[in-house]
Amino acid sequence: MRLPPLPKPEPPVTEEWLRSRNVGEPPRLPGPIEIVAYDPSWPALYARHADRIRGALGPTALAVAHVGSTAVPGMAAKFRIDIDVIIEDPRAEAAYLPALEAAGYVLRIREPDWYEHRLLHGFDPMTNVHVFPPDCDEHLRHLILRDWLRDHPEDRARYAEEKRRIARSGVTYMAEYASQKSTVIVDILRRAGLT
Repeated sequence: MRLPPLPKPEPPVTEEWLRSRNVGEPPRLPGPIEIVAYDPSWPALYARHADRIRGALGPTALAVAHVGSTAVPGMAAKFRIDIDVIIEDPRAEAAYLPALEAAGYVLRIREPDWYEHRLLHGFDPMTNVHVFPPDCDEHLRHLILRDWLRDHPEDRARYAEEKRRIARSGVTYMAEYASQKSTVIVDILRRAGLT
């Protein structure tokens, strides 16, 4: 796997920025973010969603991968499964979006200026489905971070503590939580060899 560059600094999370990328009104968090201990059922829950996604998309899904903290044994996380789905051209929504919607996923974010990223929410359990094109830097960073954290318990503990700290700070939007994690994520990616 090639090493992508480190991510560029993110724009500030503002109401205007959220409205520019969200499908519908940006949802406020219903309450504090809860970071829970690793649950050994998470890989099986991912597999259930992955089967549903592959069944809906067939060969249109070039790859389906379990990413994020629930993909790291021993990692504390929000109880929300993150999945990357690689599609030849995420802009061609007619090729995949109706099938994913029919399978129970809901489009929440469209980011044409950031790798043509699309984010859909799934349920039972809550799931983030990230759609990216092939050889996407962000998808590669997801895989590298996941694999690094699997092998480096000291960074796993540091990242978990940072997530707990941010969750306790009382963010209003999930995007704020994600943005505030970027400093520790970039540091871990740098330790994993990214420049």
